[in-house]
Amino acid sequence: MNTKLFVGGLPFKTTQDELQQHFASAGNVVSAQIIIDKFSGRSKGFGFVEMGSPEEAQKAIDMFNGQDFGGRQLAVNEARPKTEGPRGPRRDNY
Repeated sequence: MNTKLFVGGLPFKTTQDELQQHFASAGNVVSAQIIIDKFSGRSKGFGFVEMGSPEEAQKAIDMFNGQDFGGRQLAVNEARPKTEGPRGPRRDNY
């Protein structure tokens, strides 16, 4: 069973290949994705890495959370499911 990790604090110039290679030292990386701003086309400084097993995911958390990567401190933890929230101001507040 694969486990998805949230990775925050990424340098804005980090590529998906660099992210995947970095996390490969903790185990099998199924996928690596950097979140890109749809308006500017630049990295938002965070992404997701899917590890091959819960054990490999925990190893990645232990190895990389709080560690320096390209001059920035990484925040690595298990990803939470996306929740639906309001998109923009609520009209009934006017």
